[in-house]
Amino acid sequence: MNFLPENGLISLLNEVDPSIFFVLSLFPYIIFLYYAQKSKAIPKISLWGFRLTILFVFMTIIFAIIALKLYQDDLTNIDGLHGAAEAFLTLSDALVVFGFLQMLKTKEVKNS
Repeated sequence: MNFLPENGLISLLNEVDPSIFFVLSLFPYIIFLYYAQKSKAIPKISLWGFRLTILFVFMTIIFAIIALKLYQDDLTNIDGLHGAAEAFLTLSDALVVFGFLQMLKTKEVKNS
């Protein structure tokens, strides 16, 4: 049983280009980075991971353009390019986690 109207809000949302939300989401993240850099609570390695997330966004845009121009398809359908873009996210996430794990290990040693 379908409870959603066929020509209602869902149809309207399907016509909205999501790239504007992608761009708009960068502004709160840049504000976060600004304050994170001032914080003494975030490990330097983790901070580099957070910074590299911006590189992931830009590389994703570049790879999406390449996928569109070379293959006339979305980035998500071109495995090699999609994987390369996701590698930047994996690297940034790994640095964030590694930095905080190092911080926890340092605190555990000091508390022992």
